[in-house]
Amino acid sequence: MATKLSTETGARLERIEDKLDHLTTAMVSLARAEEKIGNLQEDHNKQYERINRLSIKIDEIERVCHENQRTVQLIHKLFWITVIAAAGAIATNVYM
Repeated sequence: MATKLSTETGARLERIEDKLDHLTTAMVSLARAEEKIGNLQEDHNKQYERINRLSIKIDEIERVCHENQRTVQLIHKLFWITVIAAAGAIATNVYM
């Protein structure tokens, strides 16, 4: 009877040890997953900040582009005014 009880107790202890081993493995897996999630979140935050900096640069480039567009339009108008004035002066000298 005592050997049967000790055998049952030993088998039960082995099952408990197996379950503890599985729990340990699961806890290690959870810790690794949490670490990966933390690293992914850190990478996400870095990418978010980088995109924000690029957005600011794009806005600045857009502003400079609009300024350049206005300058080119002014130069374009002045060029044609000069060409028309020169053509008018030449036409006046030729026909008078």
